[in-house]
Amino acid sequence: MLRIRICYESGDPERTIEFDPAAAPFSHDGEPGSILDVLLGHGIHLEHACGGKCACTTCHVILKDGEEHLSEQQEEEADELDNAPGLTMHSRLGCQAVVTGDLTIVIPKYTINQA
Repeated sequence: MLRIRICYESGDPERTIEFDPAAAPFSHDGEPGSILDVLLGHGIHLEHACGGKCACTTCHVILKDGEEHLSEQQEEEADELDNAPGLTMHSRLGCQAVVTGDLTIVIPKYTINQA
């Protein structure tokens, strides 16, 4: 059985989730197997005001490592990300970025709803 690890930071010490991607979807929000789907399915809150429909930027995450282990960014996601506070070259929307291997992300302290 394939196991994938997501390490994440959200202002607290880094934590790790291990999961079987064949078990996706884990929740009803975001693309099946997306960062949002995996985090919510493991009891970890990631803001997602639009319900994971790529209609806001509240699930914005920043990739520290493993960017090659995510689905390719689509134009709709790139357009929406332009509105994200703290946008970087390694930003993705958690609802759209489907996980295919180990990665490390940072959940920004502020979202458009919390800024």
